[in-house]
Amino acid sequence: MDRKRELSSIDLAAVVRELASYEGAKVDKAYLYGDDLLRLKMRDFDRGRLELLIEVGETKRAHTAAPEHVPAAPGRPPNFAKMLRNRLSGADFAGVEQFEFDRILQFEFRREDSDTTIVAELFGQGNIAVLDENYEVVDSLDTVRLKSRTVAPGSQYEFPNSRVNPLEIEYEEFEYRMNDSDTDVVRTLATQLNFGGLYAEEVCTRANVEKAMDIADADEEEYERLYAAIERLKEPLVTGDFDPRVYYEDDTRVDVTPFPLEEYEERDVEAFDSFNAALDDYFTNLDLSDDDSGGANSHELQKPDFQGQIEKQQRIIDQQQGAIEGFERQAEVEREKAELLYGNYGFVDEILSTVQNARAEDAPWADIEARFEEGAERGIEAAEAVRGIDESEGTVTVEIDDTEITLFPEDGVEKNADRLYQEAKRIEEKKAGAQAAIEDTREELEAVKKRKEEWEDEPNEERSDDEPKDIDWLSRASIPIRNQEQWYERFRWFRTSDGFLVIGGRNADQNEELVKKYMDRNDLFFHSQAHGGPITILKTSDPSEPSKDVDVPDRSKEEAAQFAVSYSSVWKDGRFSGDAYMVSPEQVSKTPESGEYLEKGAFAIRGDRTYFDDTPVGVAVGITVEPNTRVIGGPPSAIESQAETHIEVEPGQYAQNDAAKRLYREFRERFKDTSFVRKVASPDLIQEFLPAGGSRMVD
Repeated sequence: MDRKRELSSIDLAAVVRELASYEGAKVDKAYLYGDDLLRLKMRDFDRGRLELLIEVGETKRAHTAAPEHVPAAPGRPPNFAKMLRNRLSGADFAGVEQFEFDRILQFEFRREDSDTTIVAELFGQGNIAVLDENYEVVDSLDTVRLKSRTVAPGSQYEFPNSRVNPLEIEYEEFEYRMNDSDTDVVRTLATQLNFGGLYAEEVCTRANVEKAMDIADADEEEYERLYAAIERLKEPLVTGDFDPRVYYEDDTRVDVTPFPLEEYEERDVEAFDSFNAALDDYFTNLDLSDDDSGGANSHELQKPDFQGQIEKQQRIIDQQQGAIEGFERQAEVEREKAELLYGNYGFVDEILSTVQNARAEDAPWADIEARFEEGAERGIEAAEAVRGIDESEGTVTVEIDDTEITLFPEDGVEKNADRLYQEAKRIEEKKAGAQAAIEDTREELEAVKKRKEEWEDEPNEERSDDEPKDIDWLSRASIPIRNQEQWYERFRWFRTSDGFLVIGGRNADQNEELVKKYMDRNDLFFHSQAHGGPITILKTSDPSEPSKDVDVPDRSKEEAAQFAVSYSSVWKDGRFSGDAYMVSPEQVSKTPESGEYLEKGAFAIRGDRTYFDDTPVGVAVGITVEPNTRVIGGPPSAIESQAETHIEVEPGQYAQNDAAKRLYREFRERFKDTSFVRKVASPDLIQEFLPAGGSRMVD
């Protein structure tokens, strides 16, 4: 039996209940061990010294510990620990809450000068974020920049999407969620109701319901017994009347729970007075060196976790690249603002001179703002450009070409532009520092890879040389989930057969954003001749890298053209081919011809175009397993070579959401691990890759 490494949502609910009794304790000092274990040394009025441990690495836990069980204080504290000491020294522990039913704890601390919240994310890769009283991130162990949420210094902390709390739902909702499942009872409880594997099995055992029973065979009587078992399970969490247990197998601790489990009736057990004491005993004595990791031989178990180290370094690189991308965009924005000032010198000077003259006459800021408002009502162009005045800062904000710029009137045009150039330079210096850091990380990554290769090259009589290298994932009973969200996933996207990233807008706002922020001078711009198509850009380099002039194979250009046509009105109209064209970025302009008007998301194209006539529509949706598990979609010729399995679609009679459900059911038929399909390729995720309009699967 695998030893417990992470606390479940029910475990954390019990921890929170017990920690409430420590409210009012004073924080003495904070320690950080490595990059995943935080120790807070506190003093409780009644109990004396109090040690709180929060670990978010391979082991994920949060509990108090006996003083003799805490590790010795490390050497020189890292910056994260110093920051915590500055914020928490002398602060009162004000309590801890569990975020909904997720594995997230919020530790609150109060001090006269400031309040601090420590958020412990005890799921996934794990993280600890320190927040100020406004829930802005002061610092975090890891920076997270995902499509769904961001956790980074200076940003507002964002929780993950909420999950169902099975301990709070009424019977009607419980029945609805059970009926909505298409698997067996125990898996439904574990996933749809968020109990996790162990407690889902416990509910079935207490209810005397067969775990493997298909949900379609369960009736009202089974549901009522299951719901009653859940009510009994949650009772100690409500009352705080725990009876903690540490369970053994062959004299080795293998699990710890806040109350006895019928699932473990036959196991050796040790009782404790509190759940925190049980957790302290369990994790203090946790030894994973000989843990059974799924049938690996003894030599494999001693193998260093090279893959974990590689993934960690890669995560750091991805985060550093994200920071570099952010610096580049910020610097470019500041330079564009400065150039707009010089490009509209007389216009801007008129606004600033108006403010300067009014202030010279001691006119109040409110009166100046009123004058601009009156001028705007009369249609005076300069007045219409003024978007606001900040009396406290002494600034005026103007809008030029859809860009807002904050100016200091007394500085004039030149000094304001120079200030913006200097800000761009400052940001680029930060970018240079990030680039140096990323090179160091890449060196560390290569060093880990080299150690991994050296280890694998060593003679090993027990290692099998004839193991198959190609895995038949479709027939695997269990497929691990591996996915890192990328910056481009909020757009339409695919990678060509030659590996080039192609991105397209989903709406007018994204079309504008792609051209202004993500199109570099050596990229290629595609668009369908038909209306309603996405701005499509074939990237010749990553946004974090300098733009490169490379030869793009015709195959990739044709796939990008097919992408542009397939996601245009051609598909929606039920047609099977259309025309597209390609131009270079310098031919794309937001300035219309005289007498013309460009809507948001539209651009003027000047110069010769390369046409792709009669381009057939074509979209395939596939599922990848290596190196990431995700849905992908795009031209069939590109998707076929990248996906473990794929399905081609063409214009047809089924609405987008209905077509997505049909593809989902087909994928479930192809994979033995149907839960894997449900996790990575839900109908909603599949629908993101289907064109607007009707579709059907190609026979």
